[in-house]
Amino acid sequence: MKITAIHHTLVRVPFTEDILWGSGRRIGTTRLICRIETDAGIVGWGETISLIAAVPAVFSDIVAKVGLGYPVADVERLHRHVLGAGYYHHKRAAVMAIAALEMAMWDALGKQAKLPLSSLWGGRWRKDVEAAAYLFTKDTKQLKDRIGRFLDAGYETFKVKIGFDEGSDIALAQASREAIGSRALRLDVNGAWTPGTAKRQMEHLRAFDPAYVEQPLELDDLAGHALLRQSTSIPIALDESAYTLSDIGNIVRANAADVVLLDPHEEGGLWQTIKAAAICEAVGIPVTLHSGAELALSQAAYIHLAASIPNMSLAIDTERAYLGGDISPAPPAMLSGRFQVPDAPGLGVEVDEDAVRRYAVDGIVGAYLDGERQDWFPVKPAY
Repeated sequence: MKITAIHHTLVRVPFTEDILWGSGRRIGTTRLICRIETDAGIVGWGETISLIAAVPAVFSDIVAKVGLGYPVADVERLHRHVLGAGYYHHKRAAVMAIAALEMAMWDALGKQAKLPLSSLWGGRWRKDVEAAAYLFTKDTKQLKDRIGRFLDAGYETFKVKIGFDEGSDIALAQASREAIGSRALRLDVNGAWTPGTAKRQMEHLRAFDPAYVEQPLELDDLAGHALLRQSTSIPIALDESAYTLSDIGNIVRANAADVVLLDPHEEGGLWQTIKAAAICEAVGIPVTLHSGAELALSQAAYIHLAASIPNMSLAIDTERAYLGGDISPAPPAMLSGRFQVPDAPGLGVEVDEDAVRRYAVDGIVGAYLDGERQDWFPVKPAY
């Protein structure tokens, strides 16, 4: 079965409220939606995160051109073909664009095989997938109120953005622990700390027993993360440092992480994510999934990955609670903080093409810079 046509649309779904974090303000999620047609009459759908203008540009200029005529099963070849078109120099500009078409290829292949994607990747290791509640605010009272809503919905793992400034790091962690009791607490710094600040803050945070602190240092500082691991009992998780398969290899060689967050859009595809997880599994590192506010297609892909990968044993991040809409009439279902695994072939979700057209946009806005602070921009490390 070969690809006979490739279409793509940039969409933006608004958030129900602005998301604030140490790297700026987000007003919605911008995604590139890909639709492929095949010579077997099967349609496949894919999705990727689109934070910067390079994503739709690389997709239309390279990915869609080299992918036309490809057998839908040749996902590894597609990935390397795009890198071979010069993007081995610019992997981080290519991976998100590759991911949209690669996901659509898997969707079509699963439909042809009449199997859900988890069945193509070794079968279900777990029957459902735990999700982590995601909290974005610097206000401790607002934080506790939001945690209460997630507790009422049945969540057992909580991820809280810190990294705004030195004082609020501790106040937010303390407020979170008071609100959630003994439940799992993750603290995400987004690379805001210098190494010296990290040592001091980790010592203060020990009292709140975090499950891990995520990306405490700048993304390229693997040596710093390895040294930090030696100075603290708190597990260190890496996210921004872990985009490509090469990044994963470097993290393992440097002994830089206790936990790795993967993302198929940042790895360059679902198959690359499976390979990255296997590298981590070989050295005893558990993995989870980073969230960039996935719509139904990517959310379904996440669930299939988490259902089938043994060492994806930690609750996956999700920002679904903040979405003001979706492109599917029936996105993946969640029950008491856990996603149910789709049974239908491929990704297992339907797409509302009218919704795709309704949410279509011409450009990307509101990804990082804060429109309410015109002279401000994020710096890494910040303090």
